[in-house]
Amino acid sequence: MDIKITTLSGADAGKVSLSDEIFGLEPREDILQRVVRWQLAKKQQGTHQAKGRSDVARTGAKMYKQKGTGRARHSSARAPQFRGGGKAHGPVVRSHEHDLPKKVRALGLKHALSAKAKSASLIVVDDLVVADAKTKALAQSLAGLGLTNALVIGGAEIDANFRMAATNIPNIDVLPVQGINVYDILRRGTLVLSKAAVEALEERFK
Repeated sequence: MDIKITTLSGADAGKVSLSDEIFGLEPREDILQRVVRWQLAKKQQGTHQAKGRSDVARTGAKMYKQKGTGRARHSSARAPQFRGGGKAHGPVVRSHEHDLPKKVRALGLKHALSAKAKSASLIVVDDLVVADAKTKALAQSLAGLGLTNALVIGGAEIDANFRMAATNIPNIDVLPVQGINVYDILRRGTLVLSKAAVEALEERFK
């Protein structure tokens, strides 16, 4: 498919042909869901921990004698049913990661790119370079392109001025092409690719 290239100022800069194997697939929600779930699981810290009966600071002595009281038989006051006792089956420190085949991950990225292309939420920009690191000027340029909620993907290196200028613009994320991922693509309304990013993606999936 052919898509027009624009500049940051909104001028026409020609056209680029996008590979149908990357940008022309029919998006599958099940694959996208699997990849997003895998990404979010890897991000979880897993440092939540409740104190079990072996962790609470409380006496381990038998509460009262076994027989003759007419009450139920109990041993330690650290048992979960008592106030101040340990938590039964509480959360423990663990990793939430799970495996996902590389082919599924790669396919998920292709489907995310295709989803943006199909919904006309994909813009290709000639170059992500600005003369000065001025947030106001860049915000005006992006507003002129209709970008209020977008993920901007540059080449292997992001222009330092562009990165600094975009830092304080709300709902605008900037990543180099090697950092592109399904979750960030889907959480933003529009995907903005530089010409260098398009070339890198097509080389990656060749």
